[in-house]
Amino acid sequence: MIIPVQITFRGMEPSDAIAARIRAKAEKLDRFHERITTVRVVFEQLHRHHQQGNLFHVRIDLTAAGGEVVAGSERHDEQAHEDAYVAIRDAFDAVRRRLEDFARVQDNRSKVHRPPPHGTVSHLDSVAGWGRISTSDGRDVYFHQNSVEGEGFHRLRPGSPVRFDLYEGEGRDGPQASIVRPIGKHHFPEVAGP
Repeated sequence: MIIPVQITFRGMEPSDAIAARIRAKAEKLDRFHERITTVRVVFEQLHRHHQQGNLFHVRIDLTAAGGEVVAGSERHDEQAHEDAYVAIRDAFDAVRRRLEDFARVQDNRSKVHRPPPHGTVSHLDSVAGWGRISTSDGRDVYFHQNSVEGEGFHRLRPGSPVRFDLYEGEGRDGPQASIVRPIGKHHFPEVAGP
């Protein structure tokens, strides 16, 4: 993906070589967050005494889905940033680390931790070896005795609370549980209402 990059030069004339390096580094950022919308880079030449040369500072502001990330090359290590390309490298390393942290936080926010599906046994045919589970959201789920963990099928009764995993898709009898786990009433998960 091509990320729009806006480059501003301060304290110096624009440089095609520096701009090319910045764009190349910016293109690699989408590896760390897939929804970057803009990247703004300020490349600044800080003037010092003529005997020691100039220092460079790079600040990167990027916008991604869910927020903004800002980083720059630090000014405390002045020797390392007498080289423009080292300043660019350090700034992009810093923004990459912050972007990875940002993406991790975004992933954790988007994860919804729900209890496993659960319900109560509504029908049980112990001779044929199958049953049905009524869920709190109104579904009716079929299960076979072989899907019940351990020797649990023979302990089940109508009204017994269970947790279950669903097969992908539906069976001929509608939604079907792949694994059914009988649970005691004290283990029955509470589900918060809307």
